[in-house]
Amino acid sequence: MFLRFFFLSIFLCSTGFAYAQNQATVTHPRVAAYVGIVHPIVTFSEHTTINFKDNYIVGFPVGINLWKSHKIGFSLEIVPHILAEKATSRMSNLLIHPGILVSLGKGYTFAGRAAFETTGRYGVTPVFNKVIKKNTNSNYYIAVPMPLRMGNNRPLSFTLGFQFGLSF
Repeated sequence: MFLRFFFLSIFLCSTGFAYAQNQATVTHPRVAAYVGIVHPIVTFSEHTTINFKDNYIVGFPVGINLWKSHKIGFSLEIVPHILAEKATSRMSNLLIHPGILVSLGKGYTFAGRAAFETTGRYGVTPVFNKVIKKNTNSNYYIAVPMPLRMGNNRPLSFTLGFQFGLSF
């Protein structure tokens, strides 16, 4: 219940902050980069795992977007993940995340990503992204990544996460 309220609140609060971009002033192809922080919230597999309960996992996505037009583009994202548990921390995974971008209008973007992890897992990650504040040379955004992973002799897993960051 809390997670539904959390994501609904973020979505409703963010819709009032987006500003339309004048597509006539943007030339294509266009290159944009971004940095962020991602928190996996809950993972569903053989057992449900909640981040922040027994340990804490955080990722730091860094990426580049190549927009072919105002509607479609390509993205390459690299995400190192840090695991903190029992008073220690370590880099637990590096994710290579190429994908396609589709502008949905009004500051919304869908990213359909392939996923290749150094843990031996692989899969797909659909991501819904929303620009919440548009500046002259940068944007603040929030995103909801939904990783689906398999491989490495482990069961299929689905995670719901929350990401925010800065694009420029």
